[in-house]
Amino acid sequence: MQSIIVILDSAKLENPDLDILYSLPERVEEFSGKAVQDNGYDYLDRAGQKIGIWLKAESAEEWWPKIVELLKSEQFCENDLSKSAFVLISEEENAKIEACWQVWPE
Repeated sequence: MQSIIVILDSAKLENPDLDILYSLPERVEEFSGKAVQDNGYDYLDRAGQKIGIWLKAESAEEWWPKIVELLKSEQFCENDLSKSAFVLISEEENAKIEACWQVWPE
């Protein structure tokens, strides 16, 4: 499995509701027919403003554009993530941020 990480900055969200940590991965799983699955989340800074949501898929390269389209077309907990999210990918499973590269926004 490979990693797809959606990074959110709570300071940039219209509605910084922690339910997004569960609703976003659930929706991605549903959207992908479980080809992309939840793989946890982690706080990325000491202030707790930046959060990474880890997803896993057989092919991160194949799925990240589809996930971006989902982020652009739907709102999550009343947030338009097309304005605030970053998407990173890695060929490694459970990849650390340092092992990933940003694919969106370009």
